Amino acid sequence: MEDLNGRYGLNPPHSEIVQACRLIEPCDVLDMGCSSGRNALYLSQLGFKVTAVDANPQAIAALQSIVDREAIGTITPQIYDIHLADIGADYGFIACTVTLMFIDPSRVDAVLADMQRRTLPGGYNLIVCAMDTEQYPCPMNFPFTLQPGELSAAYQGWELVKYNEDLGTMHHGAQLQFATLLARKPG
Repeated sequence: MEDLNGRYGLNPPHSEIVQACRLIEPCDVLDMGCSSGRNALYLSQLGFKVTAVDANPQAIAALQSIVDREAIGTITPQIYDIHLADIGADYGFIACTVTLMFIDPSRVDAVLADMQRRTLPGGYNLIVCAMDTEQYPCPMNFPFTLQPGELSAAYQGWELVKYNEDLGTMHHGAQLQFATLLARKPG
Protein backbone atom coordinates (compact mmCIF):
# COMPACT_ATOMS: atom_id res chain seq x y z
CA MET A 1 0.00 0.00 0.00
CA GLU A 2 1.34 3.42 -0.97
CA ASP A 3 2.22 5.69 1.96
CA LEU A 4 0.06 8.70 1.15
CA ASN A 5 0.33 9.88 4.75
CA GLY A 6 4.10 10.08 4.50
CA ARG A 7 3.94 11.75 1.10
CA TYR A 8 1.81 14.56 2.52
CA GLY A 9 3.61 14.90 5.85
CA LEU A 10 0.79 13.39 7.92
CA ASN A 11 1.17 11.13 10.93
CA PRO A 12 0.55 7.43 10.27
CA PRO A 13 -3.02 6.22 10.85
CA HIS A 14 -4.00 5.70 14.48
CA SER A 15 -2.84 2.26 15.67
CA GLU A 16 -6.39 1.37 16.79
CA ILE A 17 -7.72 2.13 13.27
CA VAL A 18 -5.08 -0.20 11.82
CA GLN A 19 -6.04 -2.97 14.29
CA ALA A 20 -9.79 -2.51 13.76
CA CYS A 21 -9.36 -2.85 10.00
CA ARG A 22 -8.01 -6.37 10.49
CA LEU A 23 -11.52 -7.29 11.65
CA ILE A 24 -13.88 -4.89 9.87
CA GLU A 25 -14.67 -5.46 6.20
CA PRO A 26 -14.64 -2.37 3.95
CA CYS A 27 -17.93 -0.48 4.24
CA ASP A 28 -19.18 3.09 4.59
CA VAL A 29 -17.15 4.65 7.40
CA LEU A 30 -17.35 7.98 9.22
CA ASP A 31 -14.06 9.43 10.43
CA MET A 32 -15.11 11.90 13.15
CA GLY A 33 -12.59 14.63 13.85
CA CYS A 34 -10.51 13.61 10.84
CA SER A 35 -8.06 16.55 11.03
CA SER A 36 -5.94 16.49 7.86
CA GLY A 37 -7.00 12.94 7.00
CA ARG A 38 -4.39 10.50 8.33
CA ASN A 39 -7.04 7.84 9.07
CA ALA A 40 -9.26 8.67 6.08
CA LEU A 41 -6.41 8.13 3.61
CA TYR A 42 -5.55 4.78 5.19
CA LEU A 43 -9.17 3.62 5.26
CA SER A 44 -9.77 4.58 1.63
CA GLN A 45 -6.73 2.60 0.53
CA LEU A 46 -8.23 -0.49 2.19
CA GLY A 47 -11.46 -0.07 0.20
CA PHE A 48 -13.62 1.80 2.71
CA LYS A 49 -15.89 4.59 1.45
CA VAL A 50 -14.97 7.39 3.86
CA THR A 51 -16.89 10.42 5.01
CA ALA A 52 -14.25 12.48 6.82
CA VAL A 53 -15.57 15.27 9.05
CA ASP A 54 -13.92 17.97 11.10
CA ALA A 55 -14.94 21.40 12.42
CA ASN A 56 -11.67 22.94 11.19
CA PRO A 57 -12.12 24.32 7.64
CA GLN A 58 -8.33 24.40 7.05
CA ALA A 59 -8.02 20.71 7.90
CA ILE A 60 -10.89 19.83 5.56
CA ALA A 61 -9.38 22.01 2.81
CA ALA A 62 -6.01 20.25 3.25
CA LEU A 63 -7.66 16.83 2.98
CA GLN A 64 -9.75 17.96 -0.02
CA SER A 65 -6.53 19.09 -1.70
CA ILE A 66 -5.01 15.61 -1.26
CA VAL A 67 -8.23 13.95 -2.47
CA ASP A 68 -8.23 16.16 -5.57
CA ARG A 69 -4.50 15.75 -6.27
CA GLU A 70 -4.66 11.95 -5.92
CA ALA A 71 -8.09 11.64 -7.61
CA ILE A 72 -9.45 9.64 -4.65
CA GLY A 73 -13.11 8.90 -5.27
CA THR A 74 -13.73 7.19 -1.93
CA ILE A 75 -13.20 10.09 0.51
CA THR A 76 -15.75 12.85 1.06
CA PRO A 77 -14.29 15.57 3.32
CA GLN A 78 -16.93 17.71 5.07
CA ILE A 79 -16.91 20.50 7.61
CA TYR A 80 -19.04 19.27 10.51
CA ASP A 81 -19.39 20.40 14.10
CA ILE A 82 -19.49 17.23 16.21
CA HIS A 83 -21.36 19.16 18.94
CA LEU A 84 -24.46 19.04 16.73
CA ALA A 85 -24.77 15.27 17.30
CA ASP A 86 -26.60 14.95 13.99
CA ILE A 87 -24.49 12.75 11.71
CA GLY A 88 -27.29 12.49 9.16
CA ALA A 89 -26.41 9.13 7.55
CA ASP A 90 -25.86 5.51 8.56
CA TYR A 91 -22.47 3.81 8.60
CA GLY A 92 -21.03 0.33 9.07
CA PHE A 93 -18.11 1.80 10.99
CA ILE A 94 -17.75 5.07 12.92
CA ALA A 95 -14.28 5.97 14.17
CA CYS A 96 -13.74 8.70 16.75
CA THR A 97 -10.10 8.56 17.81
CA VAL A 98 -8.68 11.23 20.15
CA THR A 99 -11.59 13.56 19.32
CA LEU A 100 -14.12 13.42 22.18
CA MET A 101 -11.74 15.12 24.59
CA PHE A 102 -11.91 18.31 22.54
CA ILE A 103 -15.68 18.74 22.71
CA ASP A 104 -18.00 20.39 25.21
CA PRO A 105 -18.65 17.87 28.04
CA SER A 106 -22.37 18.69 27.99
CA ARG A 107 -22.58 17.30 24.40
CA VAL A 108 -20.71 14.00 24.83
CA ASP A 109 -23.77 11.90 25.72
CA ALA A 110 -25.67 13.27 22.70
CA VAL A 111 -22.69 12.62 20.41
CA LEU A 112 -22.35 9.01 21.62
CA ALA A 113 -26.10 8.42 21.29
CA ASP A 114 -26.05 9.79 17.73
CA MET A 115 -23.06 7.60 16.82
CA GLN A 116 -24.88 4.55 18.14
CA ARG A 117 -28.14 5.46 16.38
CA ARG A 118 -26.31 6.00 13.06
CA THR A 119 -24.41 2.70 13.18
CA LEU A 120 -25.91 -0.03 11.01
CA PRO A 121 -26.88 -3.30 12.74
CA GLY A 122 -23.71 -5.39 13.03
CA GLY A 123 -21.61 -2.25 12.54
CA TYR A 124 -18.81 -0.92 14.71
CA ASN A 125 -17.87 2.12 16.78
CA LEU A 126 -14.23 2.77 17.62
CA ILE A 127 -13.51 5.36 20.29
CA VAL A 128 -10.20 6.38 21.84
CA CYS A 129 -10.47 9.13 24.45
CA ALA A 130 -8.28 10.50 27.22
CA MET A 131 -9.14 9.74 30.82
CA ASP A 132 -8.60 11.63 34.05
CA THR A 133 -8.25 9.26 36.99
CA GLU A 134 -6.97 9.48 40.53
CA GLN A 135 -4.07 7.18 39.66
CA TYR A 136 -3.27 8.98 36.38
CA PRO A 137 -4.46 12.61 36.43
CA CYS A 138 -4.68 13.98 32.90
CA PRO A 139 -1.69 16.29 32.30
CA MET A 140 -3.50 18.11 29.47
CA ASN A 141 -6.27 20.64 29.90
CA PHE A 142 -8.85 18.90 27.67
CA PRO A 143 -12.47 20.12 27.90
CA PHE A 144 -13.60 16.49 28.40
CA THR A 145 -12.04 13.34 29.82
CA LEU A 146 -13.57 9.99 30.68
CA GLN A 147 -13.83 8.44 34.13
CA PRO A 148 -13.16 4.73 34.73
CA GLY A 149 -15.90 2.53 33.27
CA GLU A 150 -17.77 5.49 31.74
CA LEU A 151 -17.22 4.56 28.09
CA SER A 152 -18.00 0.86 28.49
CA ALA A 153 -21.19 1.77 30.39
CA ALA A 154 -22.30 3.93 27.44
CA TYR A 155 -22.17 0.82 25.22
CA GLN A 156 -24.32 -1.54 27.30
CA GLY A 157 -26.04 -4.01 24.98
CA TRP A 158 -23.26 -3.82 22.37
CA GLU A 159 -20.59 -6.51 21.99
CA LEU A 160 -17.34 -5.09 23.37
CA VAL A 161 -14.84 -6.50 20.87
CA LYS A 162 -12.06 -4.59 22.60
CA TYR A 163 -12.09 -2.47 25.72
CA ASN A 164 -9.26 -1.22 27.87
CA GLU A 165 -8.24 1.75 29.96
CA ASP A 166 -4.50 1.69 29.43
CA LEU A 167 -1.67 4.18 29.59
CA GLY A 168 -0.80 5.64 26.22
CA THR A 169 1.32 8.34 24.64
CA MET A 170 0.03 11.29 22.65
CA HIS A 171 1.83 11.94 19.35
CA HIS A 172 3.74 14.80 21.04
CA GLY A 173 4.95 12.52 23.83
CA ALA A 174 2.59 13.23 26.76
CA GLN A 175 1.71 10.09 28.75
CA LEU A 176 -1.88 9.66 29.83
CA GLN A 177 -4.55 7.06 30.36
CA PHE A 178 -6.91 6.35 27.46
CA ALA A 179 -10.17 4.46 27.21
CA THR A 180 -10.20 2.42 24.01
CA LEU A 181 -13.39 0.79 22.80
CA LEU A 182 -14.24 -1.21 19.70
CA ALA A 183 -17.89 -2.21 20.00
CA ARG A 184 -20.21 -4.06 17.61
CA LYS A 185 -23.87 -3.13 17.43
CA PRO A 186 -26.23 -6.07 17.78
CA GLY A 187 -27.37 -7.40 14.40
